[in-house]
Amino acid sequence: MVSDNSASPSSARRLAARWRAGLMRNAAVLTAALGAILLLALLAGRPLLGIGLIVAVLTVAFAGSRPAATRRTAPPAQKLPAPSSADAGRLSAAELSEAIGDPLILCNALGVVMSANRAASAAFGQFMPGDLIALRFRSPEMQALIDSALRGAPSAAIEHAERVPIERSFKVGATMVGGDGRFALFFRDQSETRRIDRMRADFIANASHELRTPLASISGFIETLAGPAKNDPQARERFLAIMQNQTGRMARLIDDLLSLSRLEMKPLAGAESRVDLGDLARQVTVSLSQMIRENGMVLALDLKDAPVPIVANPDEIVQVLENLIENACKYGQSGKRLDISLSTERDEASLTVRDHGPGIPTEHIPRLTERFYRVDVETSRAQKGTGLGLAIVKHILSRHQGRLTIRSAPGEGASFTIHLPLAEDSQT
Repeated sequence: MVSDNSASPSSARRLAARWRAGLMRNAAVLTAALGAILLLALLAGRPLLGIGLIVAVLTVAFAGSRPAATRRTAPPAQKLPAPSSADAGRLSAAELSEAIGDPLILCNALGVVMSANRAASAAFGQFMPGDLIALRFRSPEMQALIDSALRGAPSAAIEHAERVPIERSFKVGATMVGGDGRFALFFRDQSETRRIDRMRADFIANASHELRTPLASISGFIETLAGPAKNDPQARERFLAIMQNQTGRMARLIDDLLSLSRLEMKPLAGAESRVDLGDLARQVTVSLSQMIRENGMVLALDLKDAPVPIVANPDEIVQVLENLIENACKYGQSGKRLDISLSTERDEASLTVRDHGPGIPTEHIPRLTERFYRVDVETSRAQKGTGLGLAIVKHILSRHQGRLTIRSAPGEGASFTIHLPLAEDSQT
């Protein structure tokens, strides 16, 4: 709100009245001063100078007596009312604990539960006021932490594991609340961190094992060639062929590891373009036709004549198709048949690679996309598998907002279906 520069009429009248009253009070002094000035000017023979001095005195008198001009002033700042004690108490401790995403349990000095937030109830079951906290957690580490809290003694955070309904890991600490012995137990979920640590350790162990096996084989053959078979041409040829296969296996494993690492470093696909999924499938089957024939398999293609456009990185989709077709040739060759079909439904394209081999037991299917996981280790190694193909397929599809479904049963072959979103202008 902007204030006016001029004073209101009523205030101006009040100021003028005060000005006149001031002049009336000092009229005698002013008259005497003016008279003295005029007398001195006449005696000096300079009446004009006297008149000028009188005008100057009157001007100064009027300026000093006149009220100061009204100035524009900012309205006084409005003070916000201080919060009352009732306002300060509206946000209760229970409300604050509910705002915390991690489990939090408040207990009194006797170890009786006073309150628990929703995160604690979701993680450990419903807590009721009056429950003894020591009866809810039976692990020795938790009992020691609770005992320390009951004694009011400081204690370091501990690791606590829950195995029902699923395995979870928590970092738990206790802190005193107030001065009457109350304490709070706070939990930090470490499950995802522990899972990643285990995955990293398993990955290193598996990669080391996969590389150690061919290295040990090559090292043994080198010793043999340098010793007993030094002058045996037939043994030398046989051992050199085995060593070449082993070095090829290591090279494939390293290539797959590097490919998987690149995919994990860039979770979003780059350099995407509009491509025809059916056309990519035809290109891959042509490039792998020699492998399909060598495994004695008959290829049956059921691809749409009309384009099936997707927005993708074509090189990565080609890698997906190559991995699936190679797996079908390696592990389903006993069925002597390979089916590749393509279909669309609403906003999704689905391409299925199916073999008619021995199939996969149901209990193995959920873990097939894990790195280095194999249904049959010896068969996989004999087929020059690295155990990383389906893990690469899964990562590429995730980068393209796609997914992989696997259906199989012993004796009925296996089908692997990739699902990818259609290009927006082709969705029906």
